[in-house]
Amino acid sequence: MLPPELHPSFLRPIAHRGLHGKGLVENSGPAFEAAIVGGYGIECDLQALADGTPMVFHDETLERLVDATGRLDALTPKALARLRYRGTDTPILSFAGLLELVGGAVPLLVEIKSAWGPPAAGFLEQIASLATAYRGPVALMSFDPAVMAAMKRLAPGVARGLVSGSYRAVNGDNWWADRLTPERAEELRELADFEWIGASFAAYECGALPTARTRELRARGVPVLTWTVRTDVDRARAAAYADAMIFEGFEA
Repeated sequence: MLPPELHPSFLRPIAHRGLHGKGLVENSGPAFEAAIVGGYGIECDLQALADGTPMVFHDETLERLVDATGRLDALTPKALARLRYRGTDTPILSFAGLLELVGGAVPLLVEIKSAWGPPAAGFLEQIASLATAYRGPVALMSFDPAVMAAMKRLAPGVARGLVSGSYRAVNGDNWWADRLTPERAEELRELADFEWIGASFAAYECGALPTARTRELRARGVPVLTWTVRTDVDRARAAAYADAMIFEGFEA
């Protein structure tokens, strides 16, 4: 069976974690509303609460953006509902709340966060159910091929993609090194699982483009998106080697 096609509306500039900045917090309702007003696609992240409820949040822990500490997956929905983004009265959105807010107005590109381990019970099932029922352009993606293999089973009609890049240290940060072997990181860099999970598209690190693999995918008509575009140099690279950019820090 062929993978579901990525909707053509995704081949436009996509706002990374919404159109944030200038007082608008990433992955927040106001940042998503600004992206909708601008006509941009939206990229966002999902993390699990203790009961598996998918929430729109990038980090595993709270302290970078919220006046609280601790892991998101240690909280109940009731506990999280009491929290606000630092310096605002803005709550953290659930995935269900985000889908209601966007309502099909612009394409929604959803990264499912993973530590390359077993997900919280019910997390992937809830995402799949909500995405399948949604009546707007939506696509799911992850760095973790196992997550996308689960989506192939749970949400076969929803476009799914792999996120990847150089898997090399950035400013000394090997964010994956305690979770993956160098050999597995190389496989992920080369998108070795792409066909196995029936991916519809790839989202590849802008600074690592082009690669032989991304060139080969594009030659086959497979869309390659690129993240995160922040500079004029990035924009030129994205225009040359990708089909759409995931951007932040400017209005495209």
